[in-house]
Amino acid sequence: MAMNNLNELFVHFVRDMYYAEKQILKTLPKMARKAGSDKLREAFEHHRKETESHIENLEKVFGLLDLKPRGVTCDAIEGILEEGKEIMDEAGDAESCDAGMIAAAQAVEHYEITRYGTMIAWAKRLGMKEAVKHLEANLKQEYAADEKLTKLAEQSVNKLAA
Repeated sequence: MAMNNLNELFVHFVRDMYYAEKQILKTLPKMARKAGSDKLREAFEHHRKETESHIENLEKVFGLLDLKPRGVTCDAIEGILEEGKEIMDEAGDAESCDAGMIAAAQAVEHYEITRYGTMIAWAKRLGMKEAVKHLEANLKQEYAADEKLTKLAEQSVNKLAA
């Protein structure tokens, strides 16, 4: 698909994030199983449920655009998730693995925050008020997930890994 104007860029980013959220949804159960910390496991399980709602919100945006939900390969999320997999495979102990998984999960969150922020700005410019609501709901949860991971790292996981 061409990206010759803001609307076409917006559609591309919606498809990019749809793909990304689907990949994240597949990865979170693996991270939850690998987590040594019960609190980290719970955080990953909770965010899996949120990710399901992110996908639903993106599907609503597709509906507003009269498009069938379809993703496009997102090389950025593929790279971030691959790095997370390497951490899970190579960490020498559970504590280091947990700290590394938090870092990887926060890289995912920061990517999502960036994309959703951009998409919201574009949707506002394009007059897509209903789309803005769905994207803002996702963005709010991404910020909350990032904050939860930061607190978990600072309060316990990083101390144990040190």
